[in-house]
Amino acid sequence: MFPTAAPDSHMPQPMYLTAQGMEKLKAELEHLRTVRRQDVADRIQESRERGGTVGNAEYEEAKDELAFTEGRILTLEHIINTAVLIEEHRGRRNTVEVGCTVTVVNQQDNQTSQYTITGTAEADPASGKISNVSPIGKALLGKKLGQVTEVSVPSGKIRLEILAIE
Repeated sequence: MFPTAAPDSHMPQPMYLTAQGMEKLKAELEHLRTVRRQDVADRIQESRERGGTVGNAEYEEAKDELAFTEGRILTLEHIINTAVLIEEHRGRRNTVEVGCTVTVVNQQDNQTSQYTITGTAEADPASGKISNVSPIGKALLGKKLGQVTEVSVPSGKIRLEILAIE
C-alpha cells in the first residue's frame, strides 16, 4: 500500500496575471530571446578574442550575465505557460477576488486606502497593486462588502473594513 499524500501546503500558488501583465511579460521574453541573448553572446565572443578566458574579468562578467538572462527566460516561460488570466469585470462586486480594486478603512487610524489585488508578478505596492499572497491581499480575498478583517502586518495587527469592491 502506498502512503497517501497529506494536503500539500507547498503546492505552488497559481500565478495570476491581467491580460496587460501577460503582454508585458511576453514582450520582455521576446526581447531577452531576440536581443539580449545575442548581445551577451557577442560580448562573450569579443572578450574571449581580446583576452582569452582565464583571468578575464570581462569574460566572466559576460558569462554571468548570460546565465542570468537564461534564468530569466526560463522563469518568464514558466510564468507565461502556467499563468491564470484575471478576467476583467466592470462595476461593483460583492466579494473580493483577484483582479478587484478594494477600498478599505483602517479602523485604528481611520485612514482610507485602495488596493488592486493582483498576482505576484504584477504586484507594485507603491502604486496600490498588492499580491494575492501578501498579508493584506490574503486577508481581503473572499471577504464581502462591509466586512471587517484583521491583518497581521509588520507593525502589528490592523482591522480593515471593506467599503467598496470594484
